[in-house]
Order: sequence, then C-alpha cells, then structure tokens
Amino acid sequence: MRIRFATSILAVAIIVPIAALGAPMQPAGAGEPAARTIVVSGSGQASAAPDDAIADFAIETHARTAAAAASANAALATKVVAALKSKLAGKGEISTGGYSLNPEYRQHPGDDNATIVGYTAQNSIRVETGALEIVGPLIDAAIAAGANRVNYLSFTLKDNTNARAKAIAAAAHDAQAQAQALAAALGVKLGRVLKASTEAEVRPMPMMRAMAAGMGASVSTPIESGQVTMPANVTLTYGIE
Repeated sequence: MRIRFATSILAVAIIVPIAALGAPMQPAGAGEPAARTIVVSGSGQASAAPDDAIADFAIETHARTAAAAASANAALATKVVAALKSKLAGKGEISTGGYSLNPEYRQHPGDDNATIVGYTAQNSIRVETGALEIVGPLIDAAIAAGANRVNYLSFTLKDNTNARAKAIAAAAHDAQAQAQALAAALGVKLGRVLKASTEAEVRPMPMMRAMAAGMGASVSTPIESGQVTMPANVTLTYGIE
C-alpha cells in the first residue's frame, strides 16, 4: 500500500496579551499573569489504495396492486441475489439495504382527491467485498438479473489505522512549522505545547449513481478504484516566552 502526504495551511491564530506589546499586563485571576500563547491549526492527508468495496443495487417494480408489485419485486430480488452470490463465490457479503412499498397517485383536473392508480415496490441489495477485481462483473451480473439501478458504489479501507496515523503526523508537522514561523516573525520563543487536538476521518472514493436502463449486459463494466484519502486537522496551543 502506498501512502502519499499533502499538507496545506488552514488557519493561524495568535493570542498575545497587551503586556506582550509593552502595556501593563492584566491579571488573569488571583494575582497571576495571563498566559501568552500561540494557537495554530495544521492540515495533512494520507492516500492509500482501497481494499474494500461497497455497492448498493436497487430493484423497482410497478403494478396495479400492492401484492402484484411486491410479488414481482420479490421474484427479481431472488434472481439478483442468486446472481451476486454466484459472482462473489464466498468473497463478500450480501445484505438488504432497504425496502419500501408505496401507492402511486394520479390527480384529475378539477378534482381535489387523488386516485391510487398503482403501487411501487423498491428493494435495495447491498454487497461488500474485498475482491475489487470482481466489482465490475458484480455490477454486470446484478443488472442482467433485473436490478434497475446502482444506487452507489464506494471504495474504502477495512482498517484505516495506518493511514490515519500518517495523516495526523503530517498535520502535526504542518502546525508545528506554522508555529515556528510565526514565533520567529514575532520575535518570541516557543515554549511547550499546552494543548493539542486532532480530527481525522476517512473519505471513501464514491462512484456516481448509475442507471441500469440502456446498459447492455454483453458489455463489461470497467471499474477503477483510485485512491482513498484520509484528511486530518491538528490544532496546537503553544506557550510563548
């Protein structure tokens, strides 16, 4: 797995009491002087090749009655699940993402009351696999079996611990460099770190929602997973002398 780093400045703040500019220092309480500090925020990120994929397939059916819509949906869902299991060959998991059954209404001109003209059943099937090379064939199999849409497809990391640590380290170095540059520009000396906080969250690589209509089953779907990015922010508060 390759890790790349990138850093950028987010924000810089300085807290210097009036005493630092030569004016009398105001007491912070109990006769103690207010602390002189510099607060800096740094950012960084790490990128890594994904090792997990999540796809959600939708099955939508329409019929005059609720029972007919639900029955048609169940038949298609059974075929889609069977096709996905065959392609997965034990290399992933299949689960139900959601299910709904709703009436379809038609508004008649001059009539305030809408009439139920049919029903729509929607079922979503979620697939997760670490075998990224079969993601394209999974999409093809689901569509060929009757799936109407690919609601979403995203690539992520099963364990982002290493990428998270790298991103936080990059952000901390960025914040430290900012503090050193700011202290030099102000003619003050950095003291110890009084406070530190961090925030890091993985960003999966999402693919655009795709419609199944018009997609030929004989054409293989090409999928490129790209890179997963883990951004991080670190805020440091330094005492200054």
